[in-house]
Amino acid sequence: MIELKRGDEMALTRDDGAPLGKLTMGLGWDKKAGAGALSGANRPDVDLDASAVQYAGDQLFDLAFFNHLETRDGSVTHLGDNISGRGEGDDEQITIDLAKVFPRVDTMLFLVSSYQGHSLEFVHNAYCRLVDEDDEEVARFTLTEGVPRTGFMMAKMFRDGDQWRLKAIGQGVAVTVPTESLDVLARFL
Repeated sequence: MIELKRGDEMALTRDDGAPLGKLTMGLGWDKKAGAGALSGANRPDVDLDASAVQYAGDQLFDLAFFNHLETRDGSVTHLGDNISGRGEGDDEQITIDLAKVFPRVDTMLFLVSSYQGHSLEFVHNAYCRLVDEDDEEVARFTLTEGVPRTGFMMAKMFRDGDQWRLKAIGQGVAVTVPTESLDVLARFL
């Protein structure tokens, strides 16, 4: 497993150089104690959402997120929305079958956003991890504490000839719902 930092890049291949095929992007987080408190015991949950946004060149091709669970080509599937971050392990997961990705798609952006508009300063223990089809963790990206934004651009996956590569971006962005922020996302292509 590789702990990624902003700007790190890696080939999505096995140790023997064979390309990885099926992957799962997992997102986990916990709400900071007292975060989001409006008054007294009224402490709303912090609802983070994982999204995968596909591009063909600089054109949006498709996306998978809490409100659109699967891309048209069936290559990317969001496995369901967790609105609280409660529980152990991954709170949300997106599966990717690289062999099914439509040939025109050359980039996929992976984003975390706060649906209710909470700043990411309200969460801790937040991470994104990439797991292969053998359930081996390939890479992990820990979200930095105290991001004063509603979104976090985690990484981008992009074609490099016949293979795919992953680049850690690690930058806070002003995004709550990906479909309403395409201009913000486009700068990461």
